[in-house]
Amino acid sequence: MAKKIKILRIINRFNLGGPTFNAAYLTKYLGDDFETLLVGGAKDVTEESSAFILENLNLTPIIIPEMKREINFKEDKIAYKKLKKLIKEFQPDIVHTHASKAGFLGRRAAYKCNVPIIIHTFHGHVFHSYFGKVKTAFYKNIERYLAKKSTAIIAISDIQKHELVNEYNICKSNKVKVIPLGFDLSRFQENRLEKRADFRKKYLLDEDEIAIGIVGRLVPIKNHTLFIDAINQILPKTSKKIRVFIIGDGEEKENLVKHCEEKKLDFTEFTVSPRKATITFTSWIKNVDWANAGLDIVALSSLNEGTPVSLIEAQASNKPIVTTNVGGVENVVLKNKTGFIVESNNLAAFSKALFILIEDEKLRIEMGLKGWEHVKDKFHYTRLVKDMEALYFSLLKQ
Repeated sequence: MAKKIKILRIINRFNLGGPTFNAAYLTKYLGDDFETLLVGGAKDVTEESSAFILENLNLTPIIIPEMKREINFKEDKIAYKKLKKLIKEFQPDIVHTHASKAGFLGRRAAYKCNVPIIIHTFHGHVFHSYFGKVKTAFYKNIERYLAKKSTAIIAISDIQKHELVNEYNICKSNKVKVIPLGFDLSRFQENRLEKRADFRKKYLLDEDEIAIGIVGRLVPIKNHTLFIDAINQILPKTSKKIRVFIIGDGEEKENLVKHCEEKKLDFTEFTVSPRKATITFTSWIKNVDWANAGLDIVALSSLNEGTPVSLIEAQASNKPIVTTNVGGVENVVLKNKTGFIVESNNLAAFSKALFILIEDEKLRIEMGLKGWEHVKDKFHYTRLVKDMEALYFSLLKQ
């Protein structure tokens, strides 16, 4: 019996989003030639756990509690030592890290332990809109150093590769391979009418009300104030009945609530006060297929993204999109076909695009129907697994 190729897969933490799905599907579905050990950090208190994703796939990862989102030299050192110990025990042929903290600690440990192949996936980056110039330069220099220790770098979109190579000079082009994310999108097509009716019943939506949703962590980089300001501009202009759903939670929630108060917008936190309002903060909804079924339009207002999973899921749910043009958005959304893409932080353009979709039901349906055809194969996990296996084999041959 041939010896299996051992992969140690290390991810920052298991929070809702693309990185967890990516790591989970690759751990579960790589072919019989591979044996994978999945390792992750501690859950951040401001984020919803995605343990259910792992449970549904019968995966039990090793958790390193000291590997946390924020920099903490004492705990980072402990996490680094634990990773080195794991590497020495497991003896992987490949260490594959996902996202920044895992990428820093995991690649350093792998290099120190002479692992033959070291791979890192950039699910996003912090090279603009997160920090000031000094801190941003610090992170760029770290990533340049780590790229030299890496056998290959994976970008999740062509746009991200361009940013890493040409804009931020992280490494040479020949080191970066583009492998888009992959998901099980079939659930977004199942029982859509039943899910729609159930969502709209729970959130007190009338049949003639247009539901607009934005899905994601409530953090500054997601720029929810742009979305709220756009709604505030649209309300006096439209005769349509609109309801807005902010789906998610995080450190920015209090500021967003205050922003709604300052704009004198009617809002509710549904988990506290389950009433009908123009804007509803729902907190986290794990079954996003159920939520998307109930919505009519999905928005994204971010200042920076990797590959925005919420937009892939929106298209898989036959929903039209209004989004800012950040990160890999143009590799995900077909401009003016499955959604409108506008300049980042441009309130006038964002409001106008949203207003057009609110006013035109026929356009909403047409754009929505094109979404599923666009994403169903391009972003399926079977394609992700096939692409990753091919990369692993090619690097092992070299």
